[in-house]
Amino acid sequence: MESAEQTPYAMIGGAETIRLLVEAFYARVQRDPDLAPIFPADLRPVMERQRLFLTQLLGGPPIYSELHGPPMLRARHLPHAVTPRRRDAWLRCMAEALQEIRLDELTRGWLLRRLAGIAQQMVNAPDAG
Repeated sequence: MESAEQTPYAMIGGAETIRLLVEAFYARVQRDPDLAPIFPADLRPVMERQRLFLTQLLGGPPIYSELHGPPMLRARHLPHAVTPRRRDAWLRCMAEALQEIRLDELTRGWLLRRLAGIAQQMVNAPDAG
């Protein structure tokens, strides 16, 4: 079992790094023509859930599950048309956000590979036309 000091969460800088990442990511989501239409105007609740989810995913406190139950990501995303194009846009925004917050290249690559697998599982509709 990993000690708290050895988790990816601790290694990247914990809560502050996750906060910076979520802010950088959603600034991009708001401007993205493929993603913006499926997000609410007030992103604060979405950002908070993402912050808690990423914290838990990376080995930080399991507050997401304590507040919202198991992540069940696919079920939570079914009401939204998540297409391959939107998956790619989401990953592009995340990659740019990770670079903006200056996460080291090795960690960025590891995290993007992990998130790419999760993003692929969220695809629930084909691209239009």
